[in-house]
Amino acid sequence: MLAGIISTCDNMMANSVTKNSGRCAGNNSNFSLEFLKTNNNGERYDKGINHVIIFNPRSPNLDFKVNVGLKHQIYAKNKGLIKREYTAKLFREIISDENAKLNGKLPIVAINADYIDPENKPQGLNISRGVEYAGIFKDKRSSFGISGGKPSERIATIAMGRRGNNNLNYNLVGGNGRFYIQGKFKDICKALGKFACEGATNRSLVAITSKGYVIFLVNDAKANSQILISANNKELLPSDFDNVLTGIAKNNCLGTIQEGMLFDGGMSPGLFYNNRVYVENFGPIGSVFLIYKK
Repeated sequence: MLAGIISTCDNMMANSVTKNSGRCAGNNSNFSLEFLKTNNNGERYDKGINHVIIFNPRSPNLDFKVNVGLKHQIYAKNKGLIKREYTAKLFREIISDENAKLNGKLPIVAINADYIDPENKPQGLNISRGVEYAGIFKDKRSSFGISGGKPSERIATIAMGRRGNNNLNYNLVGGNGRFYIQGKFKDICKALGKFACEGATNRSLVAITSKGYVIFLVNDAKANSQILISANNKELLPSDFDNVLTGIAKNNCLGTIQEGMLFDGGMSPGLFYNNRVYVENFGPIGSVFLIYKK
């Protein structure tokens, strides 16, 4: 479980991020971040296989970064140009290497993001604190990001390609499969194809609400054999996304779901929170989105 990835001091700080969260996070002006488990109705459930992170991008207690699998130090240059020599890295490697640190500290939250190509390069648009590590689909697939600037001015976005306002291009991770656009839900099952829709049901996804909050969700379908499964606590199909996310938003006073996107098609979901890996699949990761206690 990545023992030692966060020191005792960092664990105490991570806990302080969530102490003011409460049961209705969106109504709490001091809310930063919370971890919870839910069933497929978006209701809190200790044995739920939906692992959820809710966070406020505007919180002064949080900071953000993107990491990709590199052979060298992130942002390293060769003859004045940013180096991009990729290597295969598993989820627990890419969230705990030197490149995963921000100001000398490792993250308190990490989620897998972009798809990876046969040469271990990320496929979509990935930008870490203003530096691009993007692939061949960077202009064709959607990406999720948190803007730069003052915490009170940060905005979460999901869009295709670079944003018009360059400040919005500060931290971005690629994905594919947009199922909310401007508040309207779309069942993307047909667009994904039969395998991605019905076979690869281990999901990781992201949504943004009308109040500006972000929901990360990783559905651990592989836990089915170990947990008592009911109709409301099982693998997520694309037709289920609306129900679970709407429930999470409503039950936590986050507003309504406005934008939503798959991070991974089902082969490599991963979620880390406060010194524990909750979900991990043993395939290389294209990129990860990381959250830090400031």
